[in-house]
Amino acid sequence: MVMNQMFQLMKQLTAISDPQKIAYMRQLQREMKKRDVLSVPFNDLHVVVMDVETTGFFPYKGDRLLSIGAVKMKGDQVLQGETFYSLIYYEEGPSVAIEELTGITKEALLEAPPLNKVLRDFFRFVKSDTLVAHHANHEKQFMQHAAWSSLKTNFQHRIIDTSFLTKIVEPESILVTLDECCEHYGITIEQRHHAFYDALATAKLWAASVRAIQDKGFSNLQEVYTHIATSS
Repeated sequence: MVMNQMFQLMKQLTAISDPQKIAYMRQLQREMKKRDVLSVPFNDLHVVVMDVETTGFFPYKGDRLLSIGAVKMKGDQVLQGETFYSLIYYEEGPSVAIEELTGITKEALLEAPPLNKVLRDFFRFVKSDTLVAHHANHEKQFMQHAAWSSLKTNFQHRIIDTSFLTKIVEPESILVTLDECCEHYGITIEQRHHAFYDALATAKLWAASVRAIQDKGFSNLQEVYTHIATSS
């Protein structure tokens, strides 16, 4: 079922009449069928770390995506030049409070591409990689809502929350916000509440967590899941 839905998504992202694009979609489908992300060693694990800026917290009550930022990683290394960032067209613009928080203006949003194009570009960037986010439920809810409302497809990518590893490597620390986690690891956030720079900071947090979890003897996500299941 998941693979069929992913294939339907790729149909919407590309022109079906183009044989090269059809071949690409079929290849992506084969890759996702055979991929076992959980057993991939951390050093070889490809992820896309993402962040979104929004008008609020509740997409199903009318809140909107304003921007998406993302960076690609392999293991604990950020891949230079493998980045994504886009504002998203929104005619009404953000509230004064959100504009002050994010620096995103109505004028900038009026010049941005529409949601369906941004999502298409984002999914092409991500391909079949696993996603990572800080407080991932926020990103997941907005991506689910946006994918369905704009592309009429379900959002199927796995999103891992950074706290998945943080809770194991720092069990005694009370680390909740991105600011708290970054301060703990000595990570500087260049521009807070900017989707790209928050994604970059989250990537550095993920890198620190991956190194720490490996130091504890874990070699892949499956071992971490098993540890959590047997410890609870």
